[in-house]
Amino acid sequence: MPQADIFSRGRCACGAVQFALTRAPMFVHCCHCTWCQRETGSAFALNALVETSAITVLQGKPEPRQIPSDSGKGQDLMTCPECTCVLWSHYATAVADRVAFVRVPALDDPDIAPPDIHIFTDSKQAWVDLSNAPVPVMPQYYRRSELWSADSIARFNALRG
Repeated sequence: MPQADIFSRGRCACGAVQFALTRAPMFVHCCHCTWCQRETGSAFALNALVETSAITVLQGKPEPRQIPSDSGKGQDLMTCPECTCVLWSHYATAVADRVAFVRVPALDDPDIAPPDIHIFTDSKQAWVDLSNAPVPVMPQYYRRSELWSADSIARFNALRG
């Protein structure tokens, strides 16, 4: 794949699975819900939303694993079969497997995908200070139509069919 066609590369912890994103994310969530905290073992999850078709697996084969989710509808994780690192996930939504929530820390250069928003901050860890956050801070979720760019909304709507 020519370098010009790649927005970013990523990999699992052991390097057995490597991938490339061919498009910039539509939006990047920094989610502070207790479910994401539990799932990641951290204070939040940082997910870049991108069309699944914009992910090209360069090496290895991610393995799907289904886990429960707070919504009760489940979540499909795409993981490395060797180190079990989560690379991206699909939530049971209207666009399900057409939108990938790429784990930003799995990118080789995670600085290219800073958060566009902090969500579910009413359950954030008390020591996380968002008082000077340069992006919106929402106690729960938000309306895409109010925060996403017109291009990102068009990309998302195209996935709905």
